[in-house]
Amino acid sequence: MDTQIIKDTEITALIDAETKRQSEVLEMIPSENYTSLAVRQAVGSVFINNYAEGQAGKRYYQGNSIVDQLESLCKTRALELFHLSVDQWGVNVQALSGSPANLAIIYALLAPSEKILSMYLPDGGHLSHGWQLPDKKVTIQSKFWNVEFYHVDKETRVFDYDQIQKKAQEFKPKLLISGGTAYPREIDHKRMGIIAHSVGAYYLADVSHEAGLIAGGANISPFSYADVVMMTTHKTLRGPRGAIIFSKKELSALIDQSVFPSIQGGPHEHTIAGIAVALKEALSQDFKQYASQTVVNAQTLANLFINEGLDVVSGGTDKHLILIDLRSIGASAWVVAWALEYANIIVNRNTVPFDTGTSVYPSGLRLGTPAITTRGMKEKEMKQIGEWIVQVIKKVSHYQLPETREERKVFLSNVKKELAGNNTLSKITKEVEKLCIDFPVL
Repeated sequence: MDTQIIKDTEITALIDAETKRQSEVLEMIPSENYTSLAVRQAVGSVFINNYAEGQAGKRYYQGNSIVDQLESLCKTRALELFHLSVDQWGVNVQALSGSPANLAIIYALLAPSEKILSMYLPDGGHLSHGWQLPDKKVTIQSKFWNVEFYHVDKETRVFDYDQIQKKAQEFKPKLLISGGTAYPREIDHKRMGIIAHSVGAYYLADVSHEAGLIAGGANISPFSYADVVMMTTHKTLRGPRGAIIFSKKELSALIDQSVFPSIQGGPHEHTIAGIAVALKEALSQDFKQYASQTVVNAQTLANLFINEGLDVVSGGTDKHLILIDLRSIGASAWVVAWALEYANIIVNRNTVPFDTGTSVYPSGLRLGTPAITTRGMKEKEMKQIGEWIVQVIKKVSHYQLPETREERKVFLSNVKKELAGNNTLSKITKEVEKLCIDFPVL
């Protein structure tokens, strides 16, 4: 976007500041990426002015003939990208993001109080799959439906599908959900589909994180085994923040009605325009190379961390993300995440399987390679970045988080001040900035 046309100088200044920040840091949060200029232009287009309740050809407002063409084109590109037949699959591109998309799917397929079996959040699952605490219904899904969870194996920290099968046979869910935010291994969609259908359940594959990797042929496709596939359009797909719901043809009308009018009003057509652009970009050979390199980069980092003695959950990765359990070296994930940010390396603290910490002060570090791969970085750069990360972790591993809330408040404030003046972090910051100049954000 040309910020010169914006008359609001305060907003212009913030846009310019954020543009500068993004260009100077290594963005390594697995759920973040860079869109192309073409995607940003589409999102900032005149389609932002349209109000288009309903589906293509069945709108409640006049003036949507061109919008109808836009949505139809977006759906066509979505089917083409994932090699799906219009006779067998329906597509909804109107969901505002992943969480409302999942809610719409559940609302469409399940009556109130029916059963959902999904992945346990601290093991890598997602809030929108029905997260709840033993003494509290946290999400709307947990309040209106009966939710149980399956877990990773305590030793391997990956799925034991026999145990999931046993859990499904005992619980007899109406819906089995796979996918999450911090599971580094590919999911056996064939086995999950078999498990779901053996107990009379639908299988929902949430591939929000892996969508771009699946599109590019770097990860396994779920479409042969799932009844519904949901994906967000940012992350590895490199589109704007939205969602796509694919469903077997016999379910598509239910899904459409659940998105609108049950869950939301008019769709954001400017976002759909951006999604359509991103889908076309994902059809290119360049995108396939990007998807493959994203996985190679993540595996390069994971192997480096393992060789440096860090506890990489599951012993590696098949995807774009890596999860490090810091408990073995006694480091605080909160401190490490802040220290890395001071070094211009952006990751996030995260729960790990069988975590003894809390959601605010978890024991893990989650990082990924989508954004830095978009910038063109490869194995050589991964080795340098990995060395910086290890250096930072070891530099701050001595900080011990106090037990009480009062002590923590003072401790965390003091730590931030110490990190801001740390010479090692300052040195790495300058080195990171040099690397970023060589691999600019386009």
